[in-house]
Amino acid sequence: MSQIFHKSFNTLSKASVVLGGLLAASAIAWLLGANRAPYISLINVPREQPVPFSHKHHVGGLGIDCRYCHTSVEESAQASIPSTKTCMTCHSQVWTNAAMLEPVRQSYQNDQSIPWLKVHDLPDFAYFNHSIHIAKGVGCQTCHGQVDEMPLMMRKNTLNMEWCLTCHRAPEKFLRPREEVFNMNWTLPKGQTQEQLGAELVEQYHVQKLTNCSTCHR
Repeated sequence: MSQIFHKSFNTLSKASVVLGGLLAASAIAWLLGANRAPYISLINVPREQPVPFSHKHHVGGLGIDCRYCHTSVEESAQASIPSTKTCMTCHSQVWTNAAMLEPVRQSYQNDQSIPWLKVHDLPDFAYFNHSIHIAKGVGCQTCHGQVDEMPLMMRKNTLNMEWCLTCHRAPEKFLRPREEVFNMNWTLPKGQTQEQLGAELVEQYHVQKLTNCSTCHR
């Protein structure tokens, strides 16, 4: 029987397999890269809010402690968004006629929550508990960045699983004393490295290197 396909088809078939593999690898690499890109991770992208709340003014300028607004952060999984009553504790006395605060006044008068947009919003399949991280010495700044310098709140980390695992695999690189968790200007004691201090805190706070899937995916 005469040969149906020319011998060159063998080369073409091999080339197509190689090309298909390269295209698949390129697609995976592109997806991984896109997942880290600012337009996906929203790193350094300020979120437009109903009221342009400035952490730089309230935390950096006025020195308000994180816990004044995020009242449940030490006791529960959620940090909690402050109620309008918390805002009006001050703004019933100062900036009472500021136009930008009209949504706050309306919220207080109508007893309706302000529809804030979450900046650090994890997927539903990922479980995160603020209280346990604070109890183990993870500072607010470690995850949320230099909040006291942000006129508008934005992400400073991807919140991807690989980012979380960086800390879970080597917690000694990120821990600080519990009493300094909310201090945005905390620095290492003189003559001590982060690894030295972290190793002491890992032992003192009984920190475990939890990397099992069920730790976060429940």
